[in-house]
Amino acid sequence: MPLTPDKDWWRHAVVYQVYPRSFADSDGDGIGDLKGVTSRVDHLRRLGVDAVWLSPFYPSALADGGYDVDDYRDVDPRLGTLDDFDEMLATLHDADIRVIVDIVPNHTSDRHEWFRQALAAGPGSPERDRYVFRDGLGPNKELPPSDWQSTFGGSAWEPVGDGQWYLHLFAVEQPDLNWDNREVRDDFLRTLRFWSDRGVDGFRVDVAHHLAKDLSTDPLPSAADLPILDEVDDGTHPLGDREELMDIYAEWRGVLDSYDPPRAAVAEAWVAPSRRHRYALPSALGQAFNFDLLRANFDAREFREIIDRNVAATLETGSSNTWVLSNHDVVRHPTRYGLPDDGSGRGDVGRRWLLSGGTEPELDAVRGLRRAHAVTMLVLALPGSAYVYQGEELGLPEVAEIPDAERQDPTFFRSPGHDVGRDGCRVPLPWVADAPSFGFGPSPRSHLPQPEWWGEHAVDRQDGVPGSTLELYRAALRLRRELRGPEELTWLDDAAVAAAAPGGTVLAFERPGGWVNVTNFGAEKVPLPDGEVLLASGELGDGVIPAETTVWLRR
Repeated sequence: MPLTPDKDWWRHAVVYQVYPRSFADSDGDGIGDLKGVTSRVDHLRRLGVDAVWLSPFYPSALADGGYDVDDYRDVDPRLGTLDDFDEMLATLHDADIRVIVDIVPNHTSDRHEWFRQALAAGPGSPERDRYVFRDGLGPNKELPPSDWQSTFGGSAWEPVGDGQWYLHLFAVEQPDLNWDNREVRDDFLRTLRFWSDRGVDGFRVDVAHHLAKDLSTDPLPSAADLPILDEVDDGTHPLGDREELMDIYAEWRGVLDSYDPPRAAVAEAWVAPSRRHRYALPSALGQAFNFDLLRANFDAREFREIIDRNVAATLETGSSNTWVLSNHDVVRHPTRYGLPDDGSGRGDVGRRWLLSGGTEPELDAVRGLRRAHAVTMLVLALPGSAYVYQGEELGLPEVAEIPDAERQDPTFFRSPGHDVGRDGCRVPLPWVADAPSFGFGPSPRSHLPQPEWWGEHAVDRQDGVPGSTLELYRAALRLRRELRGPEELTWLDDAAVAAAAPGGTVLAFERPGGWVNVTNFGAEKVPLPDGEVLLASGELGDGVIPAETTVWLRR
């Protein structure tokens, strides 16, 4: 069937993130592919999602999970062909599911045709001007231009043997592009048109805040003088979130709006909360990820502050919120919520737990899943769009027991003893408990090792089972679609709810039409407010909401 007409679909969509290499493998080579995605569209349809966000599927050496792109307008042969992409897109559209593709504009791979040309052309050439090259320091230019560190560890500069160094804010294999160069800007406009012409419905923009940079000072500032990017709120950081970005994205918006319906876009922008709204302006990308909940402790007051601040921000931009609990870059939230809160807000406890091989601090997996269910229902009741990372609907935890020899994330290789990286949230999905590779593919192969207990979470073990995570997600998404109304939220602070919220442990709000969400963050049961119970994240007691449980009511 054709897509349901709705030019504003992105404002309220439930978007399911597919990490293609770990979703489904059609040919048994151990790597997920586009035909694998096509084969599982019925799972996505039954789940009830509105759109799929497809992480990079482009030709790549996989130095950073596909975010090192060789060619922005093709498919990695290991994942399929452009014809396979078109078939997948048509199958998803027939299921009334829209498609967002990842675009990676801050850097190419070091195998990209442009970068090979830059190395061959030499200093001062137009080819090198497409990237950020700078002369080294020292008598023979043997020292890097600054002491900056890359996100993945180690120097952010790499020598090329002729006295010049190139900037890579991420992996060595990911040279940063120079967005002051008109040719770079025009080429990405062509890429937007290429995929829009094929019928994609939107774009997720990787590290959207880093494109514009100011390296004009001589010498460059030291690492000690560089503030933390997401703590700078005036657009003066030399490496990101600069005012010039809005000119770039205004051009993008012109291309996106030239289609009917206009193509959507969402920015991944790790910036100060007061700056995020700029990326969501109608003249820019139109929407920006809200990552605040990725850093939030399981705390009612913290959640309310985040919700209030972000709902207010959307009123300024005319955009809508994007609520996120997990993705391919962070420890999965059932595990996060099962670890002790450390108050850091930056995932330090999760990193320590992974470094210990999953032994320290102690993980309470049962509690973590209970909290994850409660928070998931709360998020799905909020106005705006919600992003679901593949495997969330199965309650998948983070995998800690990956041997060093089988790790892939560049963070692990460049930060030994400090960070094992993100492989634990990218382990291929379990579909069938008693099948090779747990049904990920027709052979036992999987590009990251699946733990022996992985089958406990398989789709076939949860399908149709009351109380399973999968059935909870299906029910919640079905109700969300039925109940969804105007993007409004009213906190319920009346006497009845206040009596149920000792110590500020309960969050209760109402959406238009009488849809009420009540989440008990506390360790003790609280009274259940009056109303028809529609769904609960756990079994309710007689007239009470148990600890760490959410209930949806209609009153």
